Amino acid sequence: MKLKEMYLGIFIVGIVLIIMVPPPAFVLDFLFMINIFFALTILLDALYSKKSLDMSLFPTLLLITTLFRIALNICSTRLILGQGYAGEVVNTFGNFVAGGNLVVGIIIFAIIVIVNFLVITKGSDRVAEVTARFTLDAMPGKQMAIDADLNTGIITEEEAKERRKEIQDESTFFGAMDGASKFVKGDAIAGIVITFINLIGGVTLGVTGLATGTRLSFGDALQVYTLMTIGDGLVGQIPALLISTATGILVTKSSDDAGIGRLLAKQIFDIPLTLYISGLVMIFLGFTPLPWYFFIPFGILLIFCGRALERSKRLAEVKTEITAEDKDVEEIRRPENVISLLNVDPILLIFGYGLIPLVDNSQGGDLLDRVVMIRRQIALELGAVVPVIRLRDDIKLGPNQYRILIKGVDVAGGEILFDHYMAMNPGYVEEEIDGIETIEPYLGLPALWISESQRERAEALGYTVVDPPAIIATHLTEVIRGNLHELLSRQDVQTLIDNVKENNPVLVEELVPKLLGIGDIQKVLANLLREGISIRDLVTILETLADYAHITRDTDMLTEYARQALRRSISQKYFTESANKVITLDPELEQEIMNSVQQTEQGSYIAFEPDKTQKMFNNLNKEINKLTSLGLQPVILTSPIVRTYFRKLVEQIAPDLIVLSYNEIEPTAEIQSIGMVGL
Repeated sequence: MKLKEMYLGIFIVGIVLIIMVPPPAFVLDFLFMINIFFALTILLDALYSKKSLDMSLFPTLLLITTLFRIALNICSTRLILGQGYAGEVVNTFGNFVAGGNLVVGIIIFAIIVIVNFLVITKGSDRVAEVTARFTLDAMPGKQMAIDADLNTGIITEEEAKERRKEIQDESTFFGAMDGASKFVKGDAIAGIVITFINLIGGVTLGVTGLATGTRLSFGDALQVYTLMTIGDGLVGQIPALLISTATGILVTKSSDDAGIGRLLAKQIFDIPLTLYISGLVMIFLGFTPLPWYFFIPFGILLIFCGRALERSKRLAEVKTEITAEDKDVEEIRRPENVISLLNVDPILLIFGYGLIPLVDNSQGGDLLDRVVMIRRQIALELGAVVPVIRLRDDIKLGPNQYRILIKGVDVAGGEILFDHYMAMNPGYVEEEIDGIETIEPYLGLPALWISESQRERAEALGYTVVDPPAIIATHLTEVIRGNLHELLSRQDVQTLIDNVKENNPVLVEELVPKLLGIGDIQKVLANLLREGISIRDLVTILETLADYAHITRDTDMLTEYARQALRRSISQKYFTESANKVITLDPELEQEIMNSVQQTEQGSYIAFEPDKTQKMFNNLNKEINKLTSLGLQPVILTSPIVRTYFRKLVEQIAPDLIVLSYNEIEPTAEIQSIGMVGL
């Protein structure tokens, strides 16, 4: 270990040694000097540090200095009681402060102890306790504020991590300060006890002569040991007073970046009027029996300072105006920096000014919290990392309108009636309620806007009632789900792979980049997300890709292999009934599709004849209508080799149609075919 890593351990061991092995008086003088130096340095560091966290190790430092001070008190007590002399430092403090007068020395020492114990130490203890409590209570709100700033784009991910770490460090620091302040309080009590022991024990030993072998009169013993006790107490209590003051300064320090000296000067002497009034009061007091030669000159000085301060503030205002005008002119003349305009937000929610209260936390809006929950919900359901969702008001929109942009392209939107609720008839409610007719933004179903007073009645009748933030959040969630395959970038895939690598390093090292690149894996994962298949079980997907990447690098085929490996989750998602009804494909149609597949260097495509395509679409619509008329979700079953090509054919007319292969179904799932699609 290096010396700079060992010095703290050496110092702690040294403290224990001086307790066990009494040092001579001249060594104790040196240690008292070091103690005063430490206390003064800590006080100045606490005074001029910009933030409390700049001295995050202060609780530990407080414990070490307290232990050091108590060790010195023990050593000085041993010398006072044993020899009647504890070094020049103790002797000088006793004689200089007391001035040779015992009564004066005792009074001054008592004042210092009372101020330290009852004023500074007790106040610092209370402030530390309250600050720790409020800091812990404020943590959830600060975390939510960071999430809100992150979602609105005010800060980046790195800045959010730094702020979260600062909040955690702050709560840990003030919690530790709450406990460490008890060290200061205990040290003050210990100092009082040691002082009484020195005084009573010293006088007793001096009168009896048990310590030095020479008996002293009561007066002489009282004179010698009282001065030594006062000196020892002052040598210990003055550094303790400095440390207590440093503790109070640190726990009451604000989080302003400016130093405390500059802030005090600004907050106390920043208003010229206060200096004018104070100066006039001082001059008035000078005409009383008070010493005029102090008050009148000081009052005149205050008036001159107020005048100078007022003049400097006016000059500063003029300079600020000139600087602002120069900046505006420079901004106009400077060529526009278009680089910042090239950035496109992956997901952007813009809204009119009438919907701002839904976003503003101070007005009770919780849309930002819902946006945070959307990212978490999709991460749990589909296993993908949703990019940061930006929220921004736009004066170009109507007051109650909102639009959802994916990579800068407007893909969806709607109109919200603020302070109203949307009521939708699920189909079985016969009684009508009064409201403003509208259309549900996502599903396009007819709905009504109702007031708060109608809400309970609508719910009692069976209507589905939702508030405006829920409408926007639901719409945004479904839009993200539908476009998640486009939002999944190579960087996101790298992040997911790095997460897997922590527990499965061998798998990742075998697959990337030896067998497949990040781009190939990204295409496979995007194919799965396009059809609503969760990629949360990424280990299984990567295991499958590692198994079949030796056979083919076609991402469509690799996607099929991955789907088959995920058959358990696919079956649980789509087949939950005891008898699940599906539609199958005619074997002849499957053969026609396979015969139409053309292989090229860029991949495979289907060259299906238009008339056959139209016939297939007509038959498919008939079979789909059979299932929808029964209130069931249409599911098409095909052979594994045909599934991907058939899906590409029908996504033009039925983009949300579920197409599964036989290999994607668990053997325990019961399937019943109620129709077949042919030509």
